[in-house]
Amino acid sequence: RSLLLFAAWVNSLSMGMVFFCSPIVSIFTDLFGCRKVAVIGAAIGFAGLLLSSFVSTIEPLYFTYGILFACGCSFAYQPSLVILGHYFKKRLGLVNGIVTAGSSLFTVSLPFLLRVLIDSLGLYNTLRVLCILMFVLFVAGFTYKPVLSSAKDKEGGKKGKFRFPPGKKICNFSVFKVLSYRIWAFGIPAALFGYFVPYVHLMKHVKDRFGGSVPEEVLLLCLGITSGVGRLIFGRVADYIPGTKKVYLQVASFFFIGLMSMMIPLCHVFGALIAVCLFMGLFDGCFICIMAPIAFELVGAQDVSQAIGFLLGLMSIPMTVGPPIAGLLRDHLGTYDVAFYLAGVPPLIGGAILSFIPWVHERQKLKDSTKPVDGETTEKMLENESVLVSDATEKPVKEMESGF
Repeated sequence: RSLLLFAAWVNSLSMGMVFFCSPIVSIFTDLFGCRKVAVIGAAIGFAGLLLSSFVSTIEPLYFTYGILFACGCSFAYQPSLVILGHYFKKRLGLVNGIVTAGSSLFTVSLPFLLRVLIDSLGLYNTLRVLCILMFVLFVAGFTYKPVLSSAKDKEGGKKGKFRFPPGKKICNFSVFKVLSYRIWAFGIPAALFGYFVPYVHLMKHVKDRFGGSVPEEVLLLCLGITSGVGRLIFGRVADYIPGTKKVYLQVASFFFIGLMSMMIPLCHVFGALIAVCLFMGLFDGCFICIMAPIAFELVGAQDVSQAIGFLLGLMSIPMTVGPPIAGLLRDHLGTYDVAFYLAGVPPLIGGAILSFIPWVHERQKLKDSTKPVDGETTEKMLENESVLVSDATEKPVKEMESGF
């Protein structure tokens, strides 16, 4: 039992580190570009996974897998979202949907593959086989050719020596000056306090309610498949929605995910639970695939890296806190029913908060657009006054010349 507990902590540490590192990754991406960060991150992840395959006790896994491998994954993951905005604008939603759908494909297939590999090769050799995937990421990172200039190019020039920019440019907290981004960056973590509870505790809930008579793996399969479908569908739909109104798709996704979470305890038939998971996966894909397009709309292409990094860093808090609270409720009450009912509340509240973003953003744009207009109007008034003065002084001169 203690071994399983330690293994769970290693896995939790790994997931938490992926998101905790995101703000740091965004800074390095701005400084050194997407290509270098992705390649180095994949190399670190490869090293961490390879070292994990040689340890004989679980304690070293805290470092090799929980920290080293997770940090490498974080450094390899975020540039893959940022680089898309360098090449795509009109079809950015569709592109993000296609890219993120790949993770759903592996979510569905990898557990079955891992089970076969572990049964036939053992754990350590399975980790070495997985190193092949990290090597593919390492090679793929070399294809990232940024189009937009980075902080390195701005400060030192493309051919000049690298100089660190000022601290304010390294940590670009100016994105928080954008009110619509602030609402988005804090509204999404508020919604995520209950978002991941079904993903963590659904299998245990099924065992408590139905015993071992039903194939609970089917639920994960349904979640993964419809999540991939949702990313493709809603990524394409987002391209037809102008500006920050894309946020309404996330509002809808939070609403349905919260509603589906509350419906889980009401499902006394396994078929009904399958239907709930199908809808939950569909709108989970909607939420994930449009994160990057919304960030581009709120802060612009130059600041999008750190905008995504700060958001992912804030997301790590509810991801870490929410599921354990649901577990404590189950221990005290003996059932997951109350935990699932409460898990549906934060997505509903977070969705309501996010619904104000398009109105706030448009109002801010209107306010900013009036400033240059006023300055231009004043300048034109001064030009007109100077023309009138010059005309007034030229007239007597012409009269005097005509008089002579």
